[in-house]
Amino acid sequence: MPTPYLLYSSPKGEIYEETRLQALAFGTRPLEAKDLIPVPDGATLSMMPERLAIGRTHTGQQQALSPRRGWAVAALLPIGYTRTLLPGYQKRSAEVEPLPFFGYSAVAGMNGKMYVAALKTDDPRKWLPQAFRRSKLERLVKEKQESHPHNRVISQHAHCALDYSCPTASNLFFARWEMAIAVSPSCNARCIGCISKQEEEELISPQDRLTFVPSVDEIVEVALPHLENAEDAIVSFGQGCEGDPLLQWPRIEKAIKALRARTDRGVININTNASKPRWLQRLYDAGLDTIRVSTISGHTETYNAYYRPLGYTFEEVKESLLRGHDAGLFTSINLLCFPGMIDREREVEALLTFVRETKLNLIQLRNLNIDPEVLLPRMPDLNSFGKELGIRTMIAILKRECPEVEIGNFSRPIRRVLRSVPT
Repeated sequence: MPTPYLLYSSPKGEIYEETRLQALAFGTRPLEAKDLIPVPDGATLSMMPERLAIGRTHTGQQQALSPRRGWAVAALLPIGYTRTLLPGYQKRSAEVEPLPFFGYSAVAGMNGKMYVAALKTDDPRKWLPQAFRRSKLERLVKEKQESHPHNRVISQHAHCALDYSCPTASNLFFARWEMAIAVSPSCNARCIGCISKQEEEELISPQDRLTFVPSVDEIVEVALPHLENAEDAIVSFGQGCEGDPLLQWPRIEKAIKALRARTDRGVININTNASKPRWLQRLYDAGLDTIRVSTISGHTETYNAYYRPLGYTFEEVKESLLRGHDAGLFTSINLLCFPGMIDREREVEALLTFVRETKLNLIQLRNLNIDPEVLLPRMPDLNSFGKELGIRTMIAILKRECPEVEIGNFSRPIRRVLRSVPT
């Protein structure tokens, strides 16, 4: 099999090959052909400024390219692909600024083509850039804003769709699939990788956080036509541009009841940290259909290190999921994947226990968008996590040990389980 060779980016952003050096992943692990797949449609290559491209010579020595030649390069994968290895690099100095919040994946060249360390784990058709044609989106946003000039939810997601290319915000205007509704400017976790609010001065959030709480009428005005008319309609509370929607549970409860009083079509979903089981029970009773809970681990120590929860425990998160199962909801987790951590023996064992205890329906894999050298110093010592098994092996173990649990990347337009909703 061919040996993957080093790719790097010139200072102007052009991608070049260095065929004399074998490509390395993070931690100076040599990349092999079996680690790689062709760079998929929808992926982009990203320069890693102030990080030297490094490779291995034929004698096994590590070698860094001169900064005059350029910088290390990584792939940013489309949703539907899960990275298996992080890119290798060498920081030019200890004082370089942290990388922006993206999910960096290792890349290499073989036979004149570009490859990435990743797996296809779902059908990305609904999430590829060509599904969100810019000219049409701009026209639909303009029409929706003109017809609903006072609805702040529409204004918020117009900003998210046009400025951040958010697929779920865009789907509000395309009137299809999973649509976003942001409701909460506050949160009761301080996630290290939060993309809308950072407490540390050197970490810059890539998005602006919601600054208002929409009314029930604003929510219903946006959500009702989507539920009634959209293809594979899902209305989702809990988006990247907000805190945690559960802190606005009374408003969401009223909105769900109002929506379900008028239609039984579509799916109402919440993406949440699931911190308060009793609050979620009110939403379950109101007619919520699905829940997706964010976690980075099935282990309390790892969870607390990343989420830094305020006023809730990991045991309450598990209770919320189990209550959802018992109430007849379709339950899933948003598993933040960081190769070299989530795929270690301790983490895989803890995840299996967590999945079984909570009786999950679906594990949605997400590439954690963060600079490795921002995350790792804030996490427990990985030496205590056991052997690194690899993302491929982790997924294979989950499928073997929990065959009833689906593994993918996206929410599912499930058929609603009709339940009695209190008036």
